Amino acid sequence: MKVDGAKICFGLTEELDRDSLVIFLQLAGRQELAQTLAARMSSEEIINFVDSFMDLLRQHLTEQEYHTLFLNENHPHHTPDQ
Repeated sequence: MKVDGAKICFGLTEELDRDSLVIFLQLAGRQELAQTLAARMSSEEIINFVDSFMDLLRQHLTEQEYHTLFLNENHPHHTPDQ
């Protein structure tokens, strides 16, 4: 399925915001865009972006979700107390 950037629209409804964010993140995750943007960002911009993004991940994902959804690990993650 092709991701259609023309379907992005924020600020009308929460459902549309969520759907638009999914498309936005899919577009942002493309390899060519990531390489181009990373090459043009300063170290400070990179650190600020990563810090902000990681804050969102910590707020909205469990540790297990972080490992499976973000890190794409296929095996269960074990915490030190297990």
